[in-house]
Amino acid sequence: MATTHHNISGELTQELLAVGDNVNPTYISLANIHASASCAVDLYMEKKLTGKFYLLKNVTLPIGVTLILGKSDLVLDNSINEFGLFIKLTGSSASAVDVIIS
Repeated sequence: MATTHHNISGELTQELLAVGDNVNPTYISLANIHASASCAVDLYMEKKLTGKFYLLKNVTLPIGVTLILGKSDLVLDNSINEFGLFIKLTGSSASAVDVIIS
């Protein structure tokens, strides 16, 4: 079963949903939880032979800000396709973001 709540920190790329997790999200919430640093976020779908398709590219989340992507912003249904969902944080090794997929 897919994990739909993630605590992500540091400059890294992390898989949020794997191919075949059978999740059709209605929203994704990204909250910058770091006390003193903003961070840049890439959120993308990836298929091995096709490549990356960005939902967010280098979007800055200021301190304490939450960004919510709703159903009209999302084109991801990994129950019927071969895409995984990934997030990459940049800007500071102290970056910290909570992600909720529902």
